[in-house]
Amino acid sequence: MATMTDTTMPATPRAIHDEMIAFGIMTALLLVVPLTGVYPFFVMQALCFALLACAFNLLIGYGGLLSFGHAMFLGTAGYVSAHALKVWGLSPELGIVAGTAAAAGLAVITGVVAIRRQGIYFAMITLALSQLLYFIYLQTPFTHGEDGIQGIPQGYLFGVFNLSNPIILYYVVLAGFLFGFLLIFRTINSPFGEVLKSIRENEQRAISLGYKTDQYKLLAYIISGTLAGFAGSLKVFVAQNASLTDVHWTMSGEIVLMTLVGGLGTIFGPVVGAFVIIAMQQYLAGFGQWVTVIQGAIFVICVLTFRRGVIGEIAHYFRRSL
Repeated sequence: MATMTDTTMPATPRAIHDEMIAFGIMTALLLVVPLTGVYPFFVMQALCFALLACAFNLLIGYGGLLSFGHAMFLGTAGYVSAHALKVWGLSPELGIVAGTAAAAGLAVITGVVAIRRQGIYFAMITLALSQLLYFIYLQTPFTHGEDGIQGIPQGYLFGVFNLSNPIILYYVVLAGFLFGFLLIFRTINSPFGEVLKSIRENEQRAISLGYKTDQYKLLAYIISGTLAGFAGSLKVFVAQNASLTDVHWTMSGEIVLMTLVGGLGTIFGPVVGAFVIIAMQQYLAGFGQWVTVIQGAIFVICVLTFRRGVIGEIAHYFRRSL
């Protein structure tokens, strides 16, 4: 789906300089979180979803491909990592690798099928594939159906870092988030990223210039799905469970909501959007089902008044790349 995003600025030295400054500020703020008394589980969960939203934003914000099935990468990686840790007895680092590899393989298979179509057809195919996997996981014995995989051991990362310690686990999750974020940042500001942006703006012109657009889109889809799976593997250590919630279509809807609220086609928009949505779920839990209504109302307000998203509007106002 071709998406015009006027929040995206050219990758000029000034733009990259602004983004690096913003990255430094974000990293510094996240490093001191354990010293502020903020509930660490909330921040760790938000970081996992922020990486997931950034991976999704790479696909739609810079490739113009709307996927309604990114939950399948999150859930698949979570199930595989959880099973590897609890049943196979693998170490945490191997569990993460197993989950991420499973998501990468799934991205290759589903990408070959979905990339053949464009626009709303692409979106519907990804949604159909995600729901197909949801019902498979509902019946597959190793997922334990609606009960999910509970009591996942956290273990020692590289045999040294005790992940049952909340502070150590927080910095491990933060390191994973920063690694994924920088990988996405490098992808966007590379020749591959520039071609991807040109495909988003005018695919026919990119084809006329000799680019094999389907291959670029497939690679972007695989990178996005793999990083979404990486986020799912990290989330297993935070929640210590893997459930059908992470595979359901509503999770894909939340990912879209996070990206749009923060700012589609911006570097830091999905991070802010993820923190906003997770904070609402965390601190408005007392309202029960009304949380969904409140989220819908905020989404409508953002669409009507902040068309570019929170970070998108800030970047547009100051004419900066964020």
